[in-house]
Amino acid sequence: MARYIGPVCRLCRREDAKLFLKGDRCFTDKCGYERRQYPPGQHGQGREKRPSDYGQQLREKQKVKRIYGLLEKQFRGYYYRASRMKGVTGENLLALLERRLDNVTLRCGFSSSHAEARQLVRHGHFLVNGKRINIPSYQVRAGDVVEVRDNSKKIQRIVDALGQVDRVPRPAWIDLDKENMRGKITALPSRSDISADIDEQLIVELYSK
Repeated sequence: MARYIGPVCRLCRREDAKLFLKGDRCFTDKCGYERRQYPPGQHGQGREKRPSDYGQQLREKQKVKRIYGLLEKQFRGYYYRASRMKGVTGENLLALLERRLDNVTLRCGFSSSHAEARQLVRHGHFLVNGKRINIPSYQVRAGDVVEVRDNSKKIQRIVDALGQVDRVPRPAWIDLDKENMRGKITALPSRSDISADIDEQLIVELYSK
């Protein structure tokens, strides 16, 4: 599958928000967004124009795509799936994204960024209910147990990430057993559990046109 492999700090600058795409670097003085808080490109420091309604909707969609590390085709698929579910479409969309296995491993603290989480999942370092799963888009369910494989518990990246797990709030729907490198999904995520600054209604309005 295609993926973005360019510089990621420029994505934070484009969305004018800290998306924490570089892991540990985002918490240091080297953070690209903190050092240059203006859009990337030749005219980034020029006069800013007030975005249109469409521009605001597009930027919100792009921001959410970049937070979860998705490209357009996959993200659109999540939207159409959310629109067919019972409940509020925007909240359903965010819940589906939160339930991705790569996102869950990040929320558990087994990795420091979505890109790193995706790579670790693809390399088969995690078990779900005792079964090895290497599909980043795998949807976890309430009651599932996500844990690091025994052979992977000494991987330095995972150990380092767990050592810094307390620097960001942990979701209430995940019960983490830090010592055993295991997390249990106690409930499905709700809108109140998602702390990111996201206006999902703008995304719904964009795709509803």
